[in-house]
Amino acid sequence: MRHRVAHALRPHSHDTADRVDRAMETSAEGLRTLWTSLAVLGATALLQAVIVVLSGSVALLGDTVHNAADALTAVPLGIAFLLGRRAANRRYTYGYGRAEDLAGVAIVLTVAASAVFTAVTAAERLLHPRPVDHLVAVAAAALVGCLGNEWVARYRIRTGRRIGSAALVADGVHARTDGLTSLAVLAGAAGAGLGLRWADPLVGLLITAAILWVLRGSVREVGRRLMDGVDPGLVDAAEEALRAVDGVRGVGALRMRWIGHSLRAEADVVVDGELTVVAAHRVAEAAERALIRAVPRLLAATVHVDHTPVA
Repeated sequence: MRHRVAHALRPHSHDTADRVDRAMETSAEGLRTLWTSLAVLGATALLQAVIVVLSGSVALLGDTVHNAADALTAVPLGIAFLLGRRAANRRYTYGYGRAEDLAGVAIVLTVAASAVFTAVTAAERLLHPRPVDHLVAVAAAALVGCLGNEWVARYRIRTGRRIGSAALVADGVHARTDGLTSLAVLAGAAGAGLGLRWADPLVGLLITAAILWVLRGSVREVGRRLMDGVDPGLVDAAEEALRAVDGVRGVGALRMRWIGHSLRAEADVVVDGELTVVAAHRVAEAAERALIRAVPRLLAATVHVDHTPVA
């Protein structure tokens, strides 16, 4: 009885074993997605690099560098997924899930570096134009880049949304834009075929602009995660679920944060001041279960009980 009363008086949180297992399974799924993407994009970039050496196309060079950078982003994400599967300890009491947010920062920096490299190379070629050789091969490489990136984009976005990984979704959107920029290389090749030497470097600059546009969205999404931002709709759903729990008289502060690709919540609920400690504890447990049912990807909730004034 002493144990039950002490447990009831403390804010409490229950991590069910089946949810822990499910989180680990989604990390494994994320790793499979990353390594498969790495193989596809790596092969695409390698093929394009051969054509770059033969043709001297700046537009294709920018596309190749960006595809290579996109493939390499699998490395920090893979490390983050592996770290996220480690158990919490006394130093990292919430576990290592936030490593995924750091991976998002690494991805943003990698994309930014590829944009700078492409812009500098295209500007230099625009000032000092030269002919592009093997235009048919350049066009074929551009199509390969488009198809490879679109396949990777669909794969990453689908998996990222299923497991709740903002970094993986951002990486997928990035790959989709890479596919569109690959098509722009075709326009550069067509212009070069018409004798317009400025067409190829101009497309390189357009590719840089597209990269920066995608980078803007990725920075915003990763920044929100670093600042513990969540969709307000999730907060509304959580408050509605708490108010529907039998015995809850009011809802106080409610906080949620992403840790990796799982959510954790802390909530204050008000119960009748005449309830016994054990009865109040049961209401808190019911509130916790209601939160986990109502909020997708909510791994655990800590519920603090307050009471109405006692006469």
